Amino acid sequence: MEPDSNSSESEVAFERLPMIRVYKDGRVERLFGTDIVPPSTDPETGISSKDVTIPVTAAATTATSEPSSHVISARLFLPKLTDSRKLPLLIYFHGGGFCVSSPFSATYHSYLNALVAKANVVAVAVDHRKAPEHPIPAAYEDAWAAIQWVASHCDGDGPEAWLKEHADFGRVFLSGESSGANIAHNMAMAAGNPELGLNIRLLGIALVHPFFWGSNPIGSEALPPNKRADVDWLWPFVCPSKPDSDEPWVNPVADGAPSLAGLGCGRVLVCVAEKDILRDRGRLYYEVLSRSGWMGVAGFMETEGEGHAFHLYDMGTDKAKDLIRRLADFLNRDVPPLLS
Repeated sequence: MEPDSNSSESEVAFERLPMIRVYKDGRVERLFGTDIVPPSTDPETGISSKDVTIPVTAAATTATSEPSSHVISARLFLPKLTDSRKLPLLIYFHGGGFCVSSPFSATYHSYLNALVAKANVVAVAVDHRKAPEHPIPAAYEDAWAAIQWVASHCDGDGPEAWLKEHADFGRVFLSGESSGANIAHNMAMAAGNPELGLNIRLLGIALVHPFFWGSNPIGSEALPPNKRADVDWLWPFVCPSKPDSDEPWVNPVADGAPSLAGLGCGRVLVCVAEKDILRDRGRLYYEVLSRSGWMGVAGFMETEGEGHAFHLYDMGTDKAKDLIRRLADFLNRDVPPLLS
């Protein structure tokens, strides 16, 4: 029997369950996080949401970027307004290993409704391009463009009324889970570079179960050894141009990496989970930042008995509520109380 001339269309070149499958003909099959829920007014929290598009021109964050122009999407979240005060502004980056999921999925939409309701903030959740079709630094370029788009509203300009009318540009934060926390860190490093010309100041970043890694095992990563394989594949897959796990984008405390003293914000909160293999990288980041000479204030939270991104999948638990409460406190520190 002669081979099917189209057999390559169904041959798998790379597979990582339960996330992604890549075929030899170049097709990519994402295995979760592909669902989309529409923007709405949430009946439980009163949070309103809507979707916007953001134009992206080749970013200035990397020397390896190719000139390009495209459009990305974002979902905005606005809490129920009780007075005319401007609210803290959160720019949020979803997780998914740079290659799956979006802020439009039911998981992230529900999480952001809960966080925005608890924290009483305006949020912009960014949907960046994804690997392998768009490898790193594409996600960083899109994130930086989104931050610049948000910043374009700070003087009352820009197209988005929710930002112009309700966001306090003196209290701007970045946050994200996993790969989204990695993005938030790298954007804060970019914000600390005066040559990039960001015209707003970031007040803080909240890194939840951040995806940082490295070539040499630390802490619990070596026990058992096969657990590292669950993570080792990811960075070379999403960043083939710089596949070394000690690349500063993914290992910000590696020898030769830029000092964390250059972080362009005044506050950092690092959250980790006891049973997450990424836990010790998050703790090390916090420790190195604290002694780097950075002039800000850093906080650390570890959730006992839980694994990676546990809060996204059951927000009704006490531990998930505790994490969301800690994030809300971080975003609202120094916010003046309502006058009675």
